[in-house]
Amino acid sequence: TSAYSSPAKSLGDPGITPLSPSHIVKDSDADDAVEQLFLVVVAIDFGTTSSGYAYSFTKEPECIHVMRRWEGGDPGVSNQKTPTTILLTPERKFHSFGYAARDFYHDLDPTESKHWLYFEKFKMKLHTTGNLTMETDLTAANGKKVKALEIFAYALQFFKEQALKELSDQGGSDFENTEVRWVITVPAIWKQPAKQFMRQAAYKAGMASPENPEQLIIALEPEAASIYCRKLRLHQMIDLSSRAPVNGYSPSDTIGTGFTQGKEHVRRNRQSRTFMVENVIGEIWSELEEGDRYIVVDSGGGTVDMTVHQIRLPEGHLKELYKATGGPYGSLGVDYEFEKLLCKIFGEDFIEQFKIKRPAAWVDLMIAFESRKRAAAPDRTNPLNITLPFSFIDYYKKFRGHSVEHALRKSNVDFVKWSSQGMLRMSPDAMNALFKPTIDQIVQHLSEVFDKPEVTNVKFLFLVGGFAESPLLQQAVQSAFGSRCRVIIPQDVGLTILKGAVLFGLDPAVIKVRRSPLTYGVGVLNRFVEGKHPAEKLLVKDGTRWCTDVFDKFISADQSVALGETVTRSYTPAKPSQLVIVINIYSSEQDNVSFITEPGVKKCGTLRLDLTGTDASVPNRREIKTLMQFGDTEIKAMAVDVATSKSVKVGIDFLNY
Repeated sequence: TSAYSSPAKSLGDPGITPLSPSHIVKDSDADDAVEQLFLVVVAIDFGTTSSGYAYSFTKEPECIHVMRRWEGGDPGVSNQKTPTTILLTPERKFHSFGYAARDFYHDLDPTESKHWLYFEKFKMKLHTTGNLTMETDLTAANGKKVKALEIFAYALQFFKEQALKELSDQGGSDFENTEVRWVITVPAIWKQPAKQFMRQAAYKAGMASPENPEQLIIALEPEAASIYCRKLRLHQMIDLSSRAPVNGYSPSDTIGTGFTQGKEHVRRNRQSRTFMVENVIGEIWSELEEGDRYIVVDSGGGTVDMTVHQIRLPEGHLKELYKATGGPYGSLGVDYEFEKLLCKIFGEDFIEQFKIKRPAAWVDLMIAFESRKRAAAPDRTNPLNITLPFSFIDYYKKFRGHSVEHALRKSNVDFVKWSSQGMLRMSPDAMNALFKPTIDQIVQHLSEVFDKPEVTNVKFLFLVGGFAESPLLQQAVQSAFGSRCRVIIPQDVGLTILKGAVLFGLDPAVIKVRRSPLTYGVGVLNRFVEGKHPAEKLLVKDGTRWCTDVFDKFISADQSVALGETVTRSYTPAKPSQLVIVINIYSSEQDNVSFITEPGVKKCGTLRLDLTGTDASVPNRREIKTLMQFGDTEIKAMAVDVATSKSVKVGIDFLNY
């Protein structure tokens, strides 16, 4: 019985073994739930730096309404979104969100503010945490920790209430949550646990429930952008590659001016906040033919992700050609460089202390930087002034015993000067240098994508997301790739994803084929073959020699999967008399996995089929069918005992194993 000292995992379990041959069945219509009818689709773009929502009534899908104007707002930053900031009381109860949270926190007395819990830019934590669980913590500005799930649920609940209130006010009667289909966007490069985490937070916020998961769609940001870009008309975008002067400007002028005209156009319609999406395919799109490819580069505050799509005619469905890639190269990188610059001038020890002791003033300084950051442009010649909060100047003098002005003179940073009005004066070159590392990473990553064999003959590059408003990023992308494809920027680029997400909620079938981000399979026993199977995997049971821990693959990483596609395999209990059948589901980022004990293989689901009490006249080789259905961001698995049609279902779960 030395078998039990073996490193094999599944020795205790009576296992299952494949019934050959295993077959794949594609039946997309067998399991289609009856479509629920929702009156309205509300999409939430939950961003790293700013968030917002938009909605459309299913009766008039061509009108997309962007949420009402928010209170507050910053000079130099006009947008329909609100900062992703949240404030909890000292008792850890929700207090406020967005500008309201920021301004309230700011106005607190420093002695009091250190008890309040203020969070900003917390979405990045889901991207950077390797082993995300329901228990993962977030750290507030005052250093206290709160469960991430609670913060995300509070934020989503806030949006849910805002949207329902606006809908009720508009319709004159109370709008029920059951009448709304919710869409939440997430970066495509997020790993599965982060996508599942968002869904759990939405359940906690009461938007949908595990019993009614269809009420919530988790949409991928670049896909949403892509859906909107299909509808773009020529007057709704800026084509950076059109060499001809636009409106009498030379191309270098148009980078900035197209936006100004665009902003004017939006501003005039600001009262309505309603965008008409004509039910046509835009002119650009009609140039695309079957098989044409385009890249969507979604550059936001935290992440930048890139997806390559291909057109499938006649319906113009999108097919994802190359799995989403990207990384943490959002505009936060520029803030980080600014912080490094401040550390260089004033000392890291001071900056660390200042952030802890005067958190509200630090937030202020970053807001001042944000509006100047938006004024940076390739051909700018006049300096950018950043106001230092009074408490920064004051605290620095206390901390160091000399003035801020002295520090600037003493530091060898020659392109940042002190102006008599109490401001930091940055030369345009100094500002551009802060953008450089982030923009270089984006361009570098895009070059790698362009070099992939699947990515030949790309016709268009759509640059979307909040960071795409930056003329520096626009120019860098245009000069690096303008010769390979046309670089297109939608006019209200910061709202592209939001509008696309609404369109996706109205017609989720538009995305047809995705690439599976992981390899999925189940753990099985196979007949042991000498010379083929490693000796330590040998298990002898009732005179039969089994190889344990075999990974039986359902689908490989990067394989194309049609949405709703079902993959089926048949198994039989290794021991005929077995009445409880346990099927463990595993995933891996690797393509070729042979055993569930290999590094990187994670368990992500268990199907437990209890067949006690079923009729004994079952054939001696019982067939257990196992199905996996690949949905939007969810994967469902099911096991059926063919003889009795008894079945169990489970959703793949990355957070609780």
